[in-house]
Order: sequence, then C-alpha cells, then structure tokens
Amino acid sequence: MRTATSLRVEGIHKAFADRVALEGVTLDLVAGGFNTLLGPSGCGKTTLLRIVAGFEMPDAGRVLIGGEDRTREPVWRRRIGFVFQSYALWPHMTVGQNVAYGLRLRGLPRAEIAARVERVLGSMGLADAAARPPGQLSGGQQQRVALARALVLEPELLLLDEPLSNLDARLRVEMRREIRAVQRESGVTTLYVTHDQEEALELSDVVAVMSRGRVEQVGPPQEVYARPRSETVAMFLGTVTLLDGEVQADGRA
Repeated sequence: MRTATSLRVEGIHKAFADRVALEGVTLDLVAGGFNTLLGPSGCGKTTLLRIVAGFEMPDAGRVLIGGEDRTREPVWRRRIGFVFQSYALWPHMTVGQNVAYGLRLRGLPRAEIAARVERVLGSMGLADAAARPPGQLSGGQQQRVALARALVLEPELLLLDEPLSNLDARLRVEMRREIRAVQRESGVTTLYVTHDQEEALELSDVVAVMSRGRVEQVGPPQEVYARPRSETVAMFLGTVTLLDGEVQADGRA
C-alpha cells in the first residue's frame, strides 16, 4: 500500500456572479481516511470538491496536495479519481473500455492496461461484465464501474460527488458499505460530498459540516453529532430539542 497523500485547503474563497459560494474555507483532511463534506444544497460543498479536483479555480486560497501547492495545476495533471453523481459512463463503450479509458489517455502499454482493468473489475465483482455496455447493468453495478474507473488510475485522492443519490434507499445502504470497504482496502485519501446525514455518520472518519459557504464544525462523526458547536450543526444532524439558557458566573446553567 502506498503512503497516503495529505490534503489541505487553505483560505479558499469562491464567488460566482450571483452569490458567494465559499468564504475563507480552511480544512486539513485525514491522510488515508474517509473525509466527508456534509451540508444542505447550496452550502458550497460541491464547489469545494471541484476546486480540489481542478475543475474550478478559487478566487483566493490554496490547495495543498501532499504538501505541495497544486492550486493552479490543470485537472489532467492531478492524480485524482473522481466519481460523479451521474456516473458519466460512455454508453457506446463496454464496461472494460470505460474503465480502461483513463489509462489509455496516459499512454500505458496495452498489457498493463488489460492487467489493471482485470484486477480492479475483479475486486468490484464485475469480472463477468467487462464486455457488456453500461446500459445493461443495474444502478448499483454502474456505480461500481464508475468507482473502478477512478481507482484503476491509482489516484492520490478519491473524490466522490453524491454518488449514491440516484439509487433507491435499500441499494444506497448496500453501496455505501461497499464504498467504505473499498476505501479501507485501498487506503486512498477520500473526500466525499453528501447531504445525507446518516450516510455521512456511517461512512466517515471525519465529517466537515458546511453551511452558507463556511465550515461550521469538523470532527469524528460521534463528536460532531453528540457535541455540536452551533445551533446550525445541531439542527442539521438530527431531531433536537433546543432550550434557551444562560450560563451563570458560578458555571451553572
């Protein structure tokens, strides 16, 4: 297993014509761990993920990968595996050709491409599907193909943008366990975006709760859930009863 790659985003600011998406976001993520950006729609989590990937450039701030400033590096030079919400599989290619696509772009020898594709499809339980088009597969199988296509590149970072949102509830539970198992086996530093609280709490080593372009709280799932630092975090993570109170000088509430 390779040494896990560190990831730090530092003072990231991003504004679009009609809104500010990110306001000075700084995060240190767990190298080799499963890190999750959790928050409601429009909070800036996907924008931050796209900045890490290189699909978007920040207005200010830095992206440090392995301790190096990679903020302005083009996406094709970053060793990043990206799994999209829509899977983005080529319908005119077979499963094997989809998984091999990135390796072909890198100019690897055919024998090496074939060996790596065979190995990753086998690990995903998709060895028998290599010659089939993606359209003949179930939603869960297509999600595995998208994950295999990302992992076959042996990325420094694995980025996932709400990859389970198109699946039904039962299959989402099954697939998030598979994703966690694959991440643990590979040891790749992972950044996962979701608005699903249960999903984030089950999968993550570290959860960063976001709201209105800012990080509200970062920590292990149990800590964030049990000891929220703000009303926003408490309200978003579960059903709570809020009581107004005042702390006295002697420490009593």
